[in-house]
Amino acid sequence: MRLRHASKAPLHLSYCTNVHPAEDLDGVIAQFDTYAVPVRARLGTDVLGLGLWLAAPVATALAADPALRGRLRRELTVRGLEVVTLNAFPYRSFHDPVVKHAVYQPDWTTRDRLSYTLDMARVLADLLPDDAARGSVSTLPFGWREPWNAAMAGLAAGRLDELAAGLGAIESVTGRAVRVGFEPEPGCVVETTGQAIACLAGTDTDRLGVCLDLAHLACAWERPADALAALRVAGLPIVKVQLTAALESACPKALREYTESRFLHQTRNPSGQATDDLDEALERDLPGPWRVHYHVPLHVAPTAPLATTVPVLREALKELVGGPRPLCDHFDVETYTWEVLPPTLRPRSPGQLAVGIADEMDFARSELRDLGVTA
Repeated sequence: MRLRHASKAPLHLSYCTNVHPAEDLDGVIAQFDTYAVPVRARLGTDVLGLGLWLAAPVATALAADPALRGRLRRELTVRGLEVVTLNAFPYRSFHDPVVKHAVYQPDWTTRDRLSYTLDMARVLADLLPDDAARGSVSTLPFGWREPWNAAMAGLAAGRLDELAAGLGAIESVTGRAVRVGFEPEPGCVVETTGQAIACLAGTDTDRLGVCLDLAHLACAWERPADALAALRVAGLPIVKVQLTAALESACPKALREYTESRFLHQTRNPSGQATDDLDEALERDLPGPWRVHYHVPLHVAPTAPLATTVPVLREALKELVGGPRPLCDHFDVETYTWEVLPPTLRPRSPGQLAVGIADEMDFARSELRDLGVTA
């Protein structure tokens, strides 16, 4: 979805398709008719942005075959869909019955992770609208924190040098710039913006930066103004912003119905006490309040005593687009947990899911409009 900052700078708003399980090209294209076209119609917009997630085998096939990339671009265009950002965090099998720690593999010590990310960048270079300034690809924050040692950190640093060189080669061939953003997440090697600054110091900041997930920022109990100021001082670009909200409650036991077996739900309180999953926090009875890495629909306020971190999202958006120039131009709504919400909150059909996604997108658009952003 095309928007415009008060400065006239273009902004792109999309929804991330990692909420859908397809892991082959035909399945990805089928998603467009099942979900994206109804979402676009409900929003009343001529063009809808998608933050595509492509599993590694799909990305490899597309990167190797210009004809396949041409087909994908045509399938998008004919439906009024466009892509300026890709999600390359989950490698594959993101909708298996149990994902948990597997989503952090392969990590950035491996050539598989490098190859996948560059494949995604090659694909994106051919999908970008002709008038888009650049593309963005989000990736995991190096890997899970355990095991992680100096040797692994050295390997990852070498991969980042190769990544920057590979992105430069793609731009020289295609004429299209693609940046990669590393996404701080609780429990990972890079959990906070401060750690991102430390780990990415000395890298090619024309091509590498941060993907700022606002639920993760909230779960780290970071203040948006402080985090963004630190990134500005460090000269580390915000390549992409994921518009997300986490669960919050001063009465932790009320969160019990959100325990589930597919994804990790890292849990933190403001004093720094933490667990790697919600059920573990309940067993340990951590003192509240808690923030839980559980992406919940932006537009739905849960029943008290539960709340969400939408106030943190609003604070962050004010910093990101409330000034004379936007600090980022790619905004992606990334609620991938619809199917694991408590049963009474889950969509019961593809049509209901499309309505939910559209309502989230409308919420995000309204929040941006309140800050002077226009269509």
